[in-house]
Amino acid sequence: MINIIVIVFIISGLFFFFVGTVGILRFPDALTRAHGAAKADTLGAVLCLIGLMIYNGFDSSNIKILMVIVFLWTTNPTATHMIAKAINRSIKISR
Repeated sequence: MINIIVIVFIISGLFFFFVGTVGILRFPDALTRAHGAAKADTLGAVLCLIGLMIYNGFDSSNIKILMVIVFLWTTNPTATHMIAKAINRSIKISR
């Protein structure tokens, strides 16, 4: 039963990675591409890491994985916001 839950989490994480890649390729401008990549990338990584935590069982390494999840939740949206802000500034300058 645990393996099925792990497979569901990892496959759903890979699905969001795939959707993010399609979003990067299909969205029309840089701001929507950055938004789509950030949302899908964060959720995909977190789902894969949760699957890894479940697969490991209750172990001390889960604390490290949990710290990576918290780090991803804080840094990925912040970095995407700063990239989008730089894109927005460069668009205003070029007009």
